[in-house]
This record gives sequence, structure tokens and C-alpha cells, in this order.
Amino acid sequence: MPRLSLDTQFGHLTVSEEDGKIVAVHWGGRAKGKATPGLNEAKKQLLEYFARRRRQFELPFAIDGTETEMGVWRLLAEIPYGETRSYGELGRALSLAPRAVGRACGSNPLPILIPCHRIIGTNGDLGGYSGGEGAETKRRLLQLEGALLL
Repeated sequence: MPRLSLDTQFGHLTVSEEDGKIVAVHWGGRAKGKATPGLNEAKKQLLEYFARRRRQFELPFAIDGTETEMGVWRLLAEIPYGETRSYGELGRALSLAPRAVGRACGSNPLPILIPCHRIIGTNGDLGGYSGGEGAETKRRLLQLEGALLL
């Protein structure tokens, strides 16, 4: 599986591709194999996002998860740039406990592309984040989008 790495203000990221589709974004990691056109496009779009020149990703991706995870990830993908939703809101929409939403966010294979950083607690608490430096990275991503002014 080819991988392409990039350095950002949020840390070193590695994007993986399989059969022409993006399948993972990880903090850390190393490039592997020859960079494909799809990986180069993913890198371009991510760098545009980090430079505040892109609000929506237009990449083919393939992910695999449980029915619960897929439902949560589908709703995450619908949250507009610069907006947030609560774990409880997503839970109510899918008849799930907020913790189940949190677990699905934590297992998201495409952080940033599927914006799990846009999910916060009902009381405004950021909650956790599985990428980078955890909640600090989440806070900085929300600040980048203008969803958090602190």
C-alpha cells in the first residue's frame, strides 16, 4: 500500500492509498512506495486546508468499519467547515449513546478528511482526540476553521 508523508503545522502526517482510494491518514509514519496521483492530490488538498484555502475535500476514499462507525462517520462528513456538533447530537440522530459516538470518532481512519475534530461535548468541552497531541490538536484545528476563538 503506497503512502505519502507531509509536514504540517499540526505535525507529520502520512496518507495511505489502496486501489486508487485514500484509506488512512495517520500522525507520524513514513512514505512508502512511489507517490501516486491520488496521494499527491490528497497532499495538495490537505496543505490547502491547513493554509485556509480549502474547506471541503474532494478525494475518493474507502473506509471499513462497523455499522455504528460507518453511521457516525457519515454524519461527521456532513458537518460543515467551521461548525461543531456535540457527541449527544450525533448520538440522538443515530440512537446511540454519546460514548459510542466518541468511540467511533476515536477509530476514524481519516481524521481531518472525516472531521471528527468538529465533535465536542454538550457543555462545550472539547473531549478527546486521537490524533497529534490529542485535545490540543483538536483545539488548534477548530481554531484554524474559526469554530473556536480561544
